[in-house]
Amino acid sequence: MRIGIVAPSCRLEEVVAGRLPGLAREALGADAPEFIIHPQCFLTEGHFAGPDAARADAFVELANDPSIDAIWFARGGYGACRIAENALSRLTSAAGDKRYLGYSDGGFLLAGLYARGIGQVAHGPMPSDMKRDGGEAAVLRGLDWLRDPSTVQQSGQKRAAFNLTVLSQLLGTPLQPDLSGHVLMIEEVGEYMYRIDRSLFHLTSNPGIRQVAGLMLGRCSDIPENDPDFVLNEEEVCRHWCAQAGISYLGRADIGHDADNKVVPFG
Repeated sequence: MRIGIVAPSCRLEEVVAGRLPGLAREALGADAPEFIIHPQCFLTEGHFAGPDAARADAFVELANDPSIDAIWFARGGYGACRIAENALSRLTSAAGDKRYLGYSDGGFLLAGLYARGIGQVAHGPMPSDMKRDGGEAAVLRGLDWLRDPSTVQQSGQKRAAFNLTVLSQLLGTPLQPDLSGHVLMIEEVGEYMYRIDRSLFHLTSNPGIRQVAGLMLGRCSDIPENDPDFVLNEEEVCRHWCAQAGISYLGRADIGHDADNKVVPFG
């Protein structure tokens, strides 16, 4: 198996890229895949892993390569929204035969792929998660799904998962997928409670989101202290906006910006 790795947002550290093949060989032996790490992953232009054109071209190159079986986003950060429409418009039929895995800022591309029915898409761990405590297990969890989607038990209910801010920002754009009838899972990191509240207002006000089967709340981590205290926590504000919008609140989801982040295949 050949897995292509691109960085549509921020730069991948060389040390992470260097550890990935060894981790796979240690865990999988002869069944370890070949990683095609695009040189673009190591470019730098300000905040981004190279210029917009370089990031878009790298994604298109590997997605359209029929010898590559899956695309793994190297890490999150910010920048995927700047290239998503351009890159998606250039994909060929070869891109539809692949699996795509990532989360966080990669959600912009996952959403656009899913909206267009291109490939198998999942929210889940990325190579950069290797830097987290327990991150090797997270990376191997993502790798298991890339190698064999049956490793993730599917329920009868359609599902999708996103970072809350990313999903809120892509609503109303050409990247927004039809999530009617899906169980929608959301997670957040590093945002004040008032921003989480505001994003949930925006999310649950969207007519398309009001057609979901229900909403599940993943982990909201590293929430800065609000002054004055916001009082309400993330679950309380999520329940509030779900009730306002007539969306069923279905409890907590096992996703988040951490090593316990689970793979959630879309559909």
